[in-house]
Parts: sequence; structure tokens; C-alpha cells
Amino acid sequence: MDTVLQLSKKLIEIPSTQDAQKALQDSLDYSKEILGRFAHKSFTKNKIQTLLFYNTNKLPNRFKILLNAHLDVVPAKKGQFVPKEKNGKLYGRGAYDMKAAGAAMILLFKELAKTLSYPLGLQLVTDEESGGFNGTRYQLEKGIRADFVISGEPTDLGINNEAKGIIWAKVKTKGKSAHGAYPWSGDNAIWKMKRLLDNIEQEFPVPNKEVWKTTINVAKIETPNQTLNKVPDDCLVGLDIRYIPKDAETVINKVKNLLPKDATLEIIMSEPAQYTNAKNPYILSLQKATMKITGKASPVIVKHGSSDIRHYNQAGCDGITFSPVGAGHHGDNEWVSLESLGDYYQILKSFLKTTFN
Repeated sequence: MDTVLQLSKKLIEIPSTQDAQKALQDSLDYSKEILGRFAHKSFTKNKIQTLLFYNTNKLPNRFKILLNAHLDVVPAKKGQFVPKEKNGKLYGRGAYDMKAAGAAMILLFKELAKTLSYPLGLQLVTDEESGGFNGTRYQLEKGIRADFVISGEPTDLGINNEAKGIIWAKVKTKGKSAHGAYPWSGDNAIWKMKRLLDNIEQEFPVPNKEVWKTTINVAKIETPNQTLNKVPDDCLVGLDIRYIPKDAETVINKVKNLLPKDATLEIIMSEPAQYTNAKNPYILSLQKATMKITGKASPVIVKHGSSDIRHYNQAGCDGITFSPVGAGHHGDNEWVSLESLGDYYQILKSFLKTTFN
């Protein structure tokens, strides 16, 4: 446990945000130093480097299990890159999302990889917080596959098998400009847009508590107006749509049906939902390992945010996210439970050793 803690601290000390290329490289280099005796392959796309370690003589066509860890973090205050222990918790940027889990995976691979009879991989990427397109997705484009993938994204020892898909869209309405004192002479594009917003509010009301359903966040609204005494002839709204897997085939048509006449819809990003069947044998085995170590069953949970597992699902590979207990990711007081981190290591160790070896 002390070794996992020290590596977690070392990784937290590296300010590996997306705009810090040297720090991102340092996080990879330090991990590679720890795993120096293992074969690995390096991947680079758009100057983003990632690594893939494996326990076989040559890179396998398909891994049985692949551990996925991202070493990049979102920006933070300077002090958050100084790890601190307090009341059984480790504080710092990335403690929960997901450098402590990453440290556990790195050291677990180092301990077990050569003792296992099946292909085990460890994937270290540096762009998950910006979408994973140059890391995990690129490795998949190069043919990397696995029967089952575990990513250490925050779950508090729950097994996350489903997560919402993402659609970012722009809607535009057109009107006719006029002097603001004579609005009857123009056609206000904002009033047209209001009809869409009213329709969204009715069809996709904002929940007053956490609920597993498709939601739409109205993220911005703007016009080209530079003055207040003008009827705007253009209006743009930005939408952040988070859809549950069962709505994947219908959500876009639902939004289109809400558009006012002459409005245009532009999809600027579309990422799939994450889904692996809750009865997947690897999930059942991970639940047994959790029960063995903690005496409690791991619940299968859903998540509203996405992860790199969605890229694997697109490629036909099953996977889940699974992490130690913590809180505050992306916030000022991010932490991970040290006791839970120890349990996490032992759970994964039991899972890898007893179920498939």
C-alpha cells in the first residue's frame, strides 16, 4: 500500500494538464521507468503520445484483459499539485480522477503480469480529459482489441457499465433586422428561438434530482447584435445533449421535431453511449472479487459523464469503469480514500489472478 501511495503522490506532483506537453511526457516517462522490464509499444497522434504495455513476447492480436489509465488531468490551482494526506484521505489534482487508480494499475501490472497465462495489457493515455481521440481511440484505430477493459474513472467501487452519449449541436434561427424602436418592422430571431427553448423545456424538463434519462442543457445563446437598439436577424443556441443508450436511435429526430419553422440544426460532435451488459461474466467476476475483499457486493451503476470505454464499445469490446472511493474530481478539494485505494488494489489483484489464470 505504501508503494501505491508513493506512486500516487509522485503522479499528482506532475501537473499533466492538456496544455503542458512536457508534464504529460514526464508522467509517461516516469511510468515507463517503473515498468522498464516490460515490452511496450508507443503511439503518437497529433503530438499526443500514449503507451501500451503487454506481458507477452509480442503484441497480441487481442488482450483478454486491458487496464486503461489516463494520466492527464484538468487544470488546477498550483497547490493542488502538492499531494496531502489528511484523515485517511489523499488530496490533490488527479487523486480521484484518476492518478491513484492509475498508480494501482501500474504497480499491479508490474507485480502480476509475468505470472499470468493470458494476454494482459496496460494502456496509459494522456488525452482522456479532452476526449481520448488521440489516445485510446487512436490505439483502437491501430488494431488494439480486448475481451474486457477496466478504466479507473471515478465510481466509488461501483461497476459502471452504462454511461450517456454526447451530442453537441447548434441551432440557428433567421429573422429580419430593424431599428429596436420599430420592432414591427423586423422579425426578431430570438422570439423564434424562444419557441424551440419552450419546446425543449416541455419535452426535456430539467430534473430536480439525479435521474437516468436523456437531458438537454441549453449551454449558450447569442446573436450578432453589437447594440441594443436593433432587432436581431440571427440567433444561435448551443445544446449539450446527454442521452441514455436506449435513446441513441431516436434522440436526434426528437430534437428536429422541436425546431421552429426555418430553423437549422448542426451537429458539431456526436459520441456514442457506453454499454456493457450487466450480466457480462467479467462483471460478475469483479463483483465476486469485491465481495471477497470488502465483504460487500459491488453495485452495477450508471454514469452521466462519458469515458474512454465508449471508444472500446464502438470497436465491439466490452468494458467498465471502476475506481476506489473518493470525491471532488475537477474541483478544489479532490481526494481519494487510502483504505479504499488499498482495497481497490487487492480487488483487481484477486480478479486478475483467480478468475482467468
